[in-house]
Amino acid sequence: MHEPQAGATPQLDTGTVNVVEKRDLRRAVRGTFVGNVMEWYDVGVFGYLIVTLGPVFLPDANQATQVIFMLGTFASTYLFRPLGGLFFGWLGDKIGRKRVLFMTLTLVAVATFLIGLLPGHATIGTTAAVLLVALKILQGFSAGGEFTGALTFISESAPDRRRGFYAAFLDSGSYLGFVLGAAIVTAMQIMFGQQAMEDGLWRVPYLIAGPLGLIAVYLRMRVEETPHFAALAAEQDAAGTTLRVNPLRVFAANWKPMLLVILLVAAANSAGYAFTSYMPTYLSTVLRHDAIQGNLFSLPLMLLMACLMPFVGMLSDRVGRRPVLFAAAIWIILLSYPAFALIGSDSPVGVVAGLALIGIPVALYMGTLAATYPAMFPTASRNTSLGVSYNISIALFGGTAPLVIDSLVRATGSPAAAAFYLMGMSVIGLITICFLPETAGKPLQGSEPNVETAQEAHEIHTARLRVSAGA
Repeated sequence: MHEPQAGATPQLDTGTVNVVEKRDLRRAVRGTFVGNVMEWYDVGVFGYLIVTLGPVFLPDANQATQVIFMLGTFASTYLFRPLGGLFFGWLGDKIGRKRVLFMTLTLVAVATFLIGLLPGHATIGTTAAVLLVALKILQGFSAGGEFTGALTFISESAPDRRRGFYAAFLDSGSYLGFVLGAAIVTAMQIMFGQQAMEDGLWRVPYLIAGPLGLIAVYLRMRVEETPHFAALAAEQDAAGTTLRVNPLRVFAANWKPMLLVILLVAAANSAGYAFTSYMPTYLSTVLRHDAIQGNLFSLPLMLLMACLMPFVGMLSDRVGRRPVLFAAAIWIILLSYPAFALIGSDSPVGVVAGLALIGIPVALYMGTLAATYPAMFPTASRNTSLGVSYNISIALFGGTAPLVIDSLVRATGSPAAAAFYLMGMSVIGLITICFLPETAGKPLQGSEPNVETAQEAHEIHTARLRVSAGA
């Protein structure tokens, strides 16, 4: 037996516990973060160009029809997300998380860039609107695998005790991407005016997606496969078998957590999309605020929300996911009506206060749920289960929220309809949270623990050996 050298660090027995390498974790965070920035950059651009794009693609219609068409186009994107979630989720469980995330990000970036090259109605007539819808559908299909794949990737790569903190960077990236896209549109509107935007400058934010996409793809190519999937694949190789994922069996085994995800996404994202994608249209077309003024009301709050989300994730690591989610649901139930009353006031301070009353619980929801969803499924079927359940709910309740809320407000003639819609969805969320298992700080299902240090891994392994010896 060799004697240890003087001053050498003793080798710790860590068993099969995963010690997360800081370099790999940083690359994983960057690689997933940039994808969400890219995806939501387009959401921000499109959401803030709805009033501009209406005359470009549907010039013969009145403004209300143009807005409804554009909101419907936005919603159609999300109707194809479940198919993307199923296809890319199944593929991610079969060939690995990393390769699928490269595919989805590339498709999102290319589709966004191509929208900037589309001819308008003046050039090719109604075909322009058809092509716009087609590219938005392609975005939706690819985005169906992008966000849930990124959630799976970062959750499998992060230490268990800090999973909430690192996973929250995904939704933080989403909102930063939204703010980036919306800020570029707003700055161009201020500098060049609405008419210049309609005359062709609306293309610039989409064309910017080209170089942004190249940077994002480069960063994503540098990430390593997650330790959980790598371990699963190694087991299959050792057994001489290949990974097989039967979606029907996956759904039969995981239908209960999938239902919980569907209901949670409905509650959180109806409020999230109302805040991000509908509020600019609501402020400018219903309340008749100047479009630029409406943007300046909401953008700083979105930036603040993006910065707060990692701290919300950190809070959920310490106190648990459920308490933070309960706070978000109760907040929306109690304060949505006062929030819309303030937004409808003539006071700029009142508008900002009302927006904040909706934005804060959205940050609580999003900063916590990013780490909640993946922990509800086993490693072998996590991508498929999450991809399908999340995107079914997004299609039904997320992307359609702006269109539904706008229709309710116009049909009733009362902004209170929007508040009651959000309140009703959060009542559903509140009930769902009661059935939600607490997963903060625990290993993901079907996987060994992820820890930050070899000492922590050694302690877990030693404790296991003691329990085994005692049995």
